[in-house]
Amino acid sequence: MLELSNIKKIFNAGTIDETVLFDGFGFKIEKGEFVSVIGSNGSGKTTLLNLACGTIKPDGGDIIFKGSNITKLPEYKRARSIGRVLQDPRLGTCGNLTILENMALADNKNKSFNLTAGVNKKRADYYKTLLETCGMGLENRMNVPVGNLSGGQRQAIALIIASMTDIDLLVLDEHTAALDPKSSEIIMQLTDKVVKEKNLTTLMVTHNLRFAIEYGNRLVMMHEGKCIMDIKGEEKQNANVDDLLKVFNEISIESGN
Repeated sequence: MLELSNIKKIFNAGTIDETVLFDGFGFKIEKGEFVSVIGSNGSGKTTLLNLACGTIKPDGGDIIFKGSNITKLPEYKRARSIGRVLQDPRLGTCGNLTILENMALADNKNKSFNLTAGVNKKRADYYKTLLETCGMGLENRMNVPVGNLSGGQRQAIALIIASMTDIDLLVLDEHTAALDPKSSEIIMQLTDKVVKEKNLTTLMVTHNLRFAIEYGNRLVMMHEGKCIMDIKGEEKQNANVDDLLKVFNEISIESGN
């Protein structure tokens, strides 16, 4: 599905702050996998997502998606088949628009621009059906501006919006990090439901070790631009938070922290 091959990524090139994060980095995710990516700050987690989505370009290497080389493909074109939910709930929705208008805007993704109405009210019942899966009563607040909702409610809508069209890859960039514990649990349960129902290939970065263990079928730990742990199947099922913390502590000692 997605392969990053022999990737090189340099930040602040030619300056005193030059940092080579990736040098010959490789990563592959198969169709149908739900991969949780963990690691300390600066390990390369978010850079991995940004490279996949086209937010940044590599300084070397290739990015292959569904058999095609998309290394030079701009972000907006990749967004046709890659849905992304960001850490900040405000970035996945338009606060000045109502829930209905946000849903309609997403529904028009990949469609040609013309002079027809932006909101097709005949689709409202379909939008309500999607929102019912959130279990937050959002289907009864279709005319409420999204900016009036809580962070958890906005993130739920962002998740539905990101996955409502036919996408091949769902990218989750610490999408529960800005939420309170209860909202985080609700969003992760909704995420799991959406991924399973739509059979979405999913790449999730998280700092929550429990979520990384409980959700998905593969777990990757990154450190200093390398994958130092990659487990799946029974090995992942048998993993626990203490095991992951032990590895984190060992990394910290080796790094002189």
